[in-house]
Amino acid sequence: MIQEYLRKQQDKSNDYKPVFYDLKRAQDLQSFETLLETHPHLRINDHIDSQLKELMKIRNPTKRLTAEEYEEKVQAHLGGVSPEKYGVWVYYPWNDQLVHLVNEAEFIELRTSRNQHKITAEEIAVLSKKKIGIVGLSVGQSIALTLVMERICGELRLADFDRLELTNMNRIRCGVHNIQLPKVVIAAREIAELDPFIKVSIYQDGMTEANMDDFFTGGGVLDIFVEECDGVDIKILSRIKAKALKIPVVMEMNDRGMIDIERFDLEPDRPLMHGLIPEVNIDTLKGLTDAEKLPIFSPMLALDKASDRMKFSLGEIGKTITTWPQLASSVVLGGALVADTCRRIALDQLKSSGRYYIDFEQLIV
Repeated sequence: MIQEYLRKQQDKSNDYKPVFYDLKRAQDLQSFETLLETHPHLRINDHIDSQLKELMKIRNPTKRLTAEEYEEKVQAHLGGVSPEKYGVWVYYPWNDQLVHLVNEAEFIELRTSRNQHKITAEEIAVLSKKKIGIVGLSVGQSIALTLVMERICGELRLADFDRLELTNMNRIRCGVHNIQLPKVVIAAREIAELDPFIKVSIYQDGMTEANMDDFFTGGGVLDIFVEECDGVDIKILSRIKAKALKIPVVMEMNDRGMIDIERFDLEPDRPLMHGLIPEVNIDTLKGLTDAEKLPIFSPMLALDKASDRMKFSLGEIGKTITTWPQLASSVVLGGALVADTCRRIALDQLKSSGRYYIDFEQLIV
């Protein structure tokens, strides 16, 4: 019986894009009604009244509105449109959820209202046009979600070839029902559930030489590239591409709070990774094991400055462990560090290149 159910699920798609319905449009209304008829187990979340009330609240910060005043302002805002047809309905096919939301502009206004004045309305508008690419979705998932929560971009491109294993869940935030789903799909779905209006493109084969041009320039050149992959060849090749396109590169080491910034946009002649990339033949790197990559990784990532436990762990690869360790606390810190750095770069508030450490063991003793 179980095997029969499993066979039926084999063709289940890896959907990650929500479907939008504007019920003021006849075609959308018809499609919406068909959805309701054909999905009897659909879970509907309709709290448009709460969103509209909150919208009136943030637009009238100097006054405590009464229930009657809220109702009056909401009705005036609706302008005769029925609440059911106001805004958009968003369908999430992977979990059969249907959510009623205000329109995109009002959604952004509401979701970023508590960022102000740490991020101003003018800055929010600038950030909403930024495109950020992330390769590597272990540390990268935390980075992507932090970028989205703070709404530091309007478009994300995510690349990772790997599928979720139970061993990944020591630092990737998701449920066990996601085991064996592509990491990029897991991240893209969570982003859509946080903010369905942010454009997300995924590259399930990871970043490759074949798709690198599309990743960096398809639909517009990236504003910032975040590199968090394990492959030495892609680390180098992606930087060559970013340098050629004058795109800043940000990387977080996931140890000692190390963050690395290369401002190829401001310093087009800057050497790759601060001159720490050794002379190597890219083709020879592709088949190396993690242990064999260490002599090349070491100068690039300043492993001589790694924490004592990381240094010990690296020597254990292939003996007592299969790859370098990562901790959830470091991954979450990395998400914060990269998001903050990307915001400041995007708003022209940070202009430096370099390598910086936020080492809790040294700062908190």
